[in-house]
Amino acid sequence: MTRTPLIRRPDVIAVLSCLAVLTLGATLMAEAGLISTSFVKTLGKTLCLCLAAVAMDLVWGYTGILSLGHMAFFGIGGYAIGMWLMRARTEDVVAAQLAQRPLPPTPAEVDQAAATQIFGVVGSDTFPWMWVFADMLWVQLLAVVLVPGLLALVFGWLAFRSRVTGVYLSILTQAGTLALSLWLFQNDSGLRGNNGLSGLQNIPGLTHVPQSTLSLWFLWASAAALGGFYVLARWTVAARFGSALRAIRDDEARLRFLGYDVEGFKLVVFTGTSMACGVAGALYYPQAGIVNPAEIAPIASIYLAVWVAIGGRGHLWGAILGAAAVSLLSSWFTGGGAPDIDLGVYVIRWTDWWLVLLGLGFVAVTLLAPQGLAGLVLRLARRRPEAPARTLEAARAEPGE
Repeated sequence: MTRTPLIRRPDVIAVLSCLAVLTLGATLMAEAGLISTSFVKTLGKTLCLCLAAVAMDLVWGYTGILSLGHMAFFGIGGYAIGMWLMRARTEDVVAAQLAQRPLPPTPAEVDQAAATQIFGVVGSDTFPWMWVFADMLWVQLLAVVLVPGLLALVFGWLAFRSRVTGVYLSILTQAGTLALSLWLFQNDSGLRGNNGLSGLQNIPGLTHVPQSTLSLWFLWASAAALGGFYVLARWTVAARFGSALRAIRDDEARLRFLGYDVEGFKLVVFTGTSMACGVAGALYYPQAGIVNPAEIAPIASIYLAVWVAIGGRGHLWGAILGAAAVSLLSSWFTGGGAPDIDLGVYVIRWTDWWLVLLGLGFVAVTLLAPQGLAGLVLRLARRRPEAPARTLEAARAEPGE
């Protein structure tokens, strides 16, 4: 049987088409004043979360590694770009203020004033060592992918070479994430402790560009990143590498007995997906405007796993579907979009009950639709009378599904 070219696969066409329609439609509606800037930012942030969900599906749905720490890499990417955004923006503001003095300020004076402005909230007036290159955009862009990748490489090498698997590996990833978030909460961590990095929506050098335009730019960038990574991930799982990943998920010991470097495969996918999460975080937090240690707490990674489970493990487009559905519903319920329900003796406020609703939804999907939303969609597609049986069989036989 000949394989369908990647660009002609129905899921690839559907995902790329939906992204194109979404970005074009949101742009036209925003320019016409039909949707707000905050909603455009919500769409952009949702696409970033979808990118993280696709990465999670690669490492969990296809490889069988339940990582409860991938949102830590997401947060690290946000911190990496946030350091440049905050330092460059603060230096511009400080330089403009000091320029009003009779004598022009020296670079050292601007640097000192910027450090005091940023770290005065934690009782410091100097830049920590990790901020030494924070004024260089290209260095911070490299850090967005290299720092998560290096941490994942070291952690994965130690864990996989020690043959740690299953629930023990999940506990290790969760413990590492908790340790990182607790360290970031400290004021002497060099990243402003609980205050985090704020004002990230102000892009240095683009202060003349309104937020309505910047939000559209980030929406386009988020859509391009998600589309590009989806194609890369789909190509990966459709190749022999993807077959090896599914074999690791289904019977790791047998694949090792056949002579495959199981640890090497796991290390590659674990490191690669962590770098993708770093990119997603770097696009997400300038739209959110702030990043703090709470974003890296283990609960965030648990939410990521829930999104993938609801969308459907082992279906990359299902991960997008689950993350998008939960993210948009969360914004609607917690943002005041859902009306309160007055029962007379008690008023249901969805801002308080959203997490309960999410938990019930996860349980319902687990019991009633183990394959998630993607499984429901495929089940409905198979019931279509005009769908030829031969085509369905060919779709089931295609690698990566």
